[in-house]
Amino acid sequence: MSANPRRCRFCQAALDVTFADLGVSPLANAYLTPDQLGSMEPFYPLHAFVCGQCFLVQLEQFESPEHLFTHYAYFSSYSESWLEHVKTYALMMMQRFRLSAASKVIEVASNDGYLLQYFAAQGVQVLGIEPASNVAQAAVARGIPTRRCFFGRAEARRMAAEGHLADALVGNNVLAHVPDLNDFVEGLGIVLAPTGVVTMEFPHLLSLIENNQFDTIYHEHFSYFSFSTVEKVLAKHGLIIFDVELLPTHGGSLRIYARHAADGSQAVLERVERLKSRERSAGLADIATYTSFAGRVGEAKMGFLEFLIHARRSGKTVVGYGAPAKGNTLLNFCGVREDFIEYTVDRNPHKQGMYLPGSHLPIKSPDAIRESRPDYVLILPWNLREEIGRQMAFIREWGGQFVVPIPRVEVF
Repeated sequence: MSANPRRCRFCQAALDVTFADLGVSPLANAYLTPDQLGSMEPFYPLHAFVCGQCFLVQLEQFESPEHLFTHYAYFSSYSESWLEHVKTYALMMMQRFRLSAASKVIEVASNDGYLLQYFAAQGVQVLGIEPASNVAQAAVARGIPTRRCFFGRAEARRMAAEGHLADALVGNNVLAHVPDLNDFVEGLGIVLAPTGVVTMEFPHLLSLIENNQFDTIYHEHFSYFSFSTVEKVLAKHGLIIFDVELLPTHGGSLRIYARHAADGSQAVLERVERLKSRERSAGLADIATYTSFAGRVGEAKMGFLEFLIHARRSGKTVVGYGAPAKGNTLLNFCGVREDFIEYTVDRNPHKQGMYLPGSHLPIKSPDAIRESRPDYVLILPWNLREEIGRQMAFIREWGGQFVVPIPRVEVF
């Protein structure tokens, strides 16, 4: 046994049960410039473990958050469906919790101001926290006050001392990106006003397992949460979940609502227990549910490669749509390069002209698809299949078809 055995980042139990071993892979968001293509590219083990005590699925940490997130290529505002999702959320929060000009909404990992802009438009005080300086600059340009830093207990204490307490504290798709989970969640409690509400959205581990979404595993995602596990994490730091919603975003997500344990203003709703019961029925309290997942990952890999081999042998052309992190996990795990997929496209101009990590597929403007008229367009961000299908419907003009790889290959 190693002198320094792996430990669960939440409960510190020994971490030695494999959930999914995806070999080695580069950092999913480490896009390459043309002059970097000839340089050595670091690959790291992409091996997910599950804690036998708290059932938190997690990766080992190989790079610091500063290396991963100080400069970031993901801008939330390039997805129309995501903007509509958060606009609806903002209006709901205004009504449900009676937010007004006297209220303050703070978002952790606020990206380019994609969400806070909708609260600001209603006259609510907003403050973003975003470590990626290039993304934070876009938020500031949009008129969203933004602190450029990583969030944890130390930053939360500074904010509280300055009078920044949140009536609504928001974290969308950030919880998985936190290596020091206890430090982060303790910070949430510090900056939350006495009767404030925390909402967090994150992909649901149950959806990952049931829909074979192994490509959502990548180094920038340190943890993968069931509801039952995240409830334990928050409770350890004095936060009680009083409501939860199941969302279709990112292939199946949860939105949790939490408050201070000492705040009795929000009763715990029945659907909290219903979801815990559903997770128990699905086997999320049984370690065998986790250890059996690897076999399904192998089947999906073979099915994807069989499609690509058949397409190429039939003289068909395949290109990608999107340059998401999940796509990089898929391509590198399956060993796919330009011999199978000629290029990919992305609406984000910050990615155009770059190359995917590992596979080195060139990233072009979506206009390239109209010019090259491929037979198949592989939708790498499969969670946006409807939005992308509408945007790219013109491929039907020459008989082109869409393909999604998860949970299994589907041509439509």
